[in-house]
Amino acid sequence: YDDIEIVGEAKNGQQALDQCAIHQPHVVLMDMMMPVMDGPTATRLIREQYPEVQVLALTSFDEERIVRRAIEAGAVGFLYKDVEEEELIGAIRSAREGRPVLAPEATQALMRYSSKTAESATEPLTDREQEVLNLVARGMTNPQIAEQLVISTSTVQFHVHNILGKLGVRTRTEATAVAIQRGLISA
Repeated sequence: YDDIEIVGEAKNGQQALDQCAIHQPHVVLMDMMMPVMDGPTATRLIREQYPEVQVLALTSFDEERIVRRAIEAGAVGFLYKDVEEEELIGAIRSAREGRPVLAPEATQALMRYSSKTAESATEPLTDREQEVLNLVARGMTNPQIAEQLVISTSTVQFHVHNILGKLGVRTRTEATAVAIQRGLISA
Protein backbone atom coordinates (compact mmCIF):
# COMPACT_ATOMS: atom_id res chain seq x y z
CA TYR A 1 0.00 0.00 0.00
CA ASP A 2 1.61 3.19 -1.21
CA ASP A 3 0.13 5.31 1.58
CA ILE A 4 1.29 3.05 4.45
CA GLU A 5 4.87 2.66 5.60
CA ILE A 6 6.10 0.58 8.53
CA VAL A 7 8.61 2.71 10.42
CA GLY A 8 9.30 0.55 13.48
CA GLU A 9 8.59 -2.63 15.37
CA ALA A 10 8.60 -3.42 19.08
CA LYS A 11 8.53 -6.61 21.15
CA ASN A 12 7.01 -5.01 24.25
CA GLY A 13 5.24 -1.88 25.42
CA GLN A 14 8.40 -0.10 26.53
CA GLN A 15 9.98 -0.62 23.12
CA ALA A 16 6.79 0.70 21.50
CA LEU A 17 7.07 3.85 23.59
CA ASP A 18 10.75 4.18 22.65
CA GLN A 19 9.92 3.70 18.95
CA CYS A 20 7.34 6.48 19.14
CA ALA A 21 10.02 8.84 20.46
CA ILE A 22 12.26 7.98 17.52
CA HIS A 23 9.78 7.76 14.64
CA GLN A 24 6.69 9.78 15.72
CA PRO A 25 4.37 7.50 13.68
CA HIS A 26 0.84 8.47 12.70
CA VAL A 27 -0.64 5.15 13.86
CA VAL A 28 0.57 2.42 16.21
CA LEU A 29 -0.82 -1.11 16.05
CA MET A 30 -0.60 -2.14 19.70
CA ASP A 31 -0.80 -5.70 20.98
CA MET A 32 -2.61 -5.72 24.31
CA MET A 33 -0.74 -8.67 25.81
CA MET A 34 3.03 -8.05 25.93
CA PRO A 35 5.88 -8.53 28.39
CA VAL A 36 7.66 -5.72 30.27
CA MET A 37 4.81 -3.22 29.73
CA ASP A 38 1.34 -4.30 28.60
CA GLY A 39 -0.55 -2.73 25.71
CA PRO A 40 -3.02 -0.60 27.70
CA THR A 41 -0.19 0.93 29.76
CA ALA A 42 1.91 1.60 26.66
CA THR A 43 -1.15 3.07 24.90
CA ARG A 44 -1.84 5.44 27.80
CA LEU A 45 1.79 6.62 27.90
CA ILE A 46 1.97 7.08 24.13
CA ARG A 47 -1.25 9.10 24.10
CA GLU A 48 -0.01 11.24 27.00
CA GLN A 49 3.45 11.87 25.54
CA TYR A 50 2.54 11.92 21.83
CA PRO A 51 -1.14 12.93 21.57
CA GLU A 52 -0.94 13.17 17.77
CA VAL A 53 -0.13 9.43 17.55
CA GLN A 54 -3.25 7.29 17.15
CA VAL A 55 -3.24 3.80 18.66
CA LEU A 56 -5.16 0.83 17.28
CA ALA A 57 -5.40 -1.94 19.86
CA LEU A 58 -5.04 -5.54 18.68
CA THR A 59 -5.68 -8.74 20.57
CA SER A 60 -6.69 -12.34 20.09
CA PHE A 61 -8.64 -12.41 23.35
CA ASP A 62 -12.38 -11.70 23.36
CA GLU A 63 -12.58 -10.20 26.82
CA GLU A 64 -14.61 -7.18 27.86
CA ARG A 65 -11.96 -6.01 30.33
CA ILE A 66 -9.23 -5.85 27.67
CA VAL A 67 -11.42 -3.83 25.31
CA ARG A 68 -12.38 -1.43 28.09
CA ARG A 69 -8.77 -0.96 29.26
CA ALA A 70 -7.57 -0.25 25.71
CA ILE A 71 -10.27 2.35 25.06
CA GLU A 72 -9.84 3.97 28.48
CA ALA A 73 -6.10 4.20 27.77
CA GLY A 74 -6.86 6.26 24.67
CA ALA A 75 -6.89 3.77 21.80
CA VAL A 76 -8.86 5.12 18.86
CA GLY A 77 -9.88 1.62 17.92
CA PHE A 78 -9.88 -2.04 18.78
CA LEU A 79 -9.48 -4.97 16.41
CA TYR A 80 -8.94 -8.68 16.77
CA LYS A 81 -5.84 -10.26 15.24
CA ASP A 82 -7.91 -12.35 12.84
CA VAL A 83 -9.04 -9.17 11.06
CA GLU A 84 -9.02 -9.35 7.26
CA GLU A 85 -6.22 -7.46 5.51
CA GLU A 86 -8.48 -4.92 3.79
CA GLU A 87 -10.32 -4.22 7.05
CA LEU A 88 -6.99 -3.65 8.83
CA ILE A 89 -5.78 -1.27 6.13
CA GLY A 90 -9.08 0.63 6.31
CA ALA A 91 -8.80 0.78 10.09
CA ILE A 92 -5.27 2.19 9.87
CA ARG A 93 -6.46 4.87 7.47
CA SER A 94 -9.44 5.70 9.70
CA ALA A 95 -7.25 5.81 12.80
CA ARG A 96 -4.88 8.21 11.02
CA GLU A 97 -7.85 10.56 10.65
CA GLY A 98 -8.81 10.06 14.32
CA ARG A 99 -12.01 8.18 13.46
CA PRO A 100 -12.99 5.45 15.94
CA VAL A 101 -12.62 1.89 14.65
CA LEU A 102 -14.16 -0.99 16.56
CA ALA A 103 -14.50 -4.63 15.65
CA PRO A 104 -18.14 -5.69 16.05
CA GLU A 105 -17.17 -7.95 18.97
CA ALA A 106 -15.39 -5.05 20.67
CA THR A 107 -18.45 -2.85 20.19
CA GLN A 108 -20.58 -5.53 21.84
CA ALA A 109 -18.13 -5.79 24.75
CA LEU A 110 -18.17 -2.02 25.24
CA MET A 111 -21.94 -1.97 25.07
CA ARG A 112 -22.17 -4.67 27.75
CA TYR A 113 -19.80 -2.70 29.95
CA SER A 114 -21.44 0.64 29.21
CA SER A 115 -24.92 -0.69 29.90
CA LYS A 116 -23.73 -1.84 33.32
CA THR A 117 -22.16 1.51 34.19
CA ALA A 118 -24.29 4.01 32.29
CA GLU A 119 -27.83 2.90 33.03
CA SER A 120 -28.01 5.48 35.78
CA ALA A 121 -27.28 8.34 33.37
CA THR A 122 -30.76 9.60 32.54
CA GLU A 123 -30.24 13.27 31.74
CA PRO A 124 -31.06 13.78 28.04
CA LEU A 125 -28.65 15.42 25.63
CA THR A 126 -29.43 18.92 24.43
CA ASP A 127 -29.94 19.49 20.72
CA ARG A 128 -26.44 20.96 20.44
CA GLU A 129 -24.91 18.04 22.38
CA GLN A 130 -26.68 15.68 19.99
CA GLU A 131 -25.17 17.56 17.02
CA VAL A 132 -21.71 17.37 18.60
CA LEU A 133 -22.16 13.67 19.39
CA ASN A 134 -23.05 12.93 15.76
CA LEU A 135 -19.85 14.66 14.61
CA VAL A 136 -17.76 12.92 17.29
CA ALA A 137 -19.11 9.58 16.04
CA ARG A 138 -18.00 10.54 12.52
CA GLY A 139 -14.46 10.87 13.89
CA MET A 140 -14.21 14.64 13.72
CA THR A 141 -11.75 16.45 15.99
CA ASN A 142 -12.80 19.33 18.25
CA PRO A 143 -11.42 21.96 15.83
CA GLN A 144 -13.26 20.31 12.92
CA ILE A 145 -16.49 20.23 14.92
CA ALA A 146 -16.01 23.87 15.90
CA GLU A 147 -15.59 24.84 12.26
CA GLN A 148 -18.59 22.76 11.15
CA LEU A 149 -20.91 24.22 13.81
CA VAL A 150 -19.36 27.71 13.77
CA ILE A 151 -18.58 27.68 17.48
CA SER A 152 -15.32 27.90 19.45
CA THR A 153 -13.14 24.88 20.19
CA SER A 154 -13.59 25.49 23.91
CA THR A 155 -17.36 25.33 23.46
CA VAL A 156 -16.96 21.99 21.67
CA GLN A 157 -14.77 20.75 24.55
CA PHE A 158 -17.50 21.83 26.98
CA HIS A 159 -20.16 19.92 25.02
CA VAL A 160 -17.98 16.80 24.70
CA HIS A 161 -17.34 16.88 28.45
CA ASN A 162 -21.10 17.10 29.10
CA ILE A 163 -21.83 14.30 26.64
CA LEU A 164 -19.32 11.97 28.30
CA GLY A 165 -20.79 12.75 31.71
CA LYS A 166 -24.39 12.28 30.61
CA LEU A 167 -23.57 8.98 28.91
CA GLY A 168 -21.48 7.80 31.87
CA VAL A 169 -18.36 7.14 29.81
CA ARG A 170 -14.76 8.37 29.70
CA THR A 171 -13.83 8.43 26.03
CA ARG A 172 -15.25 9.52 22.69
CA THR A 173 -15.14 5.94 21.43
CA GLU A 174 -17.16 4.71 24.42
CA ALA A 175 -19.61 7.57 23.84
CA THR A 176 -20.07 6.42 20.25
CA ALA A 177 -20.72 2.81 21.34
CA VAL A 178 -23.23 3.87 24.01
CA ALA A 179 -24.96 6.27 21.61
CA ILE A 180 -25.38 3.47 19.06
CA GLN A 181 -26.67 1.13 21.76
CA ARG A 182 -29.22 3.68 22.96
CA GLY A 183 -30.29 4.63 19.46
CA LEU A 184 -29.02 8.20 19.82
CA ILE A 185 -27.10 7.80 16.58
CA SER A 186 -27.19 5.20 13.85
CA ALA A 187 -24.36 2.76 13.26
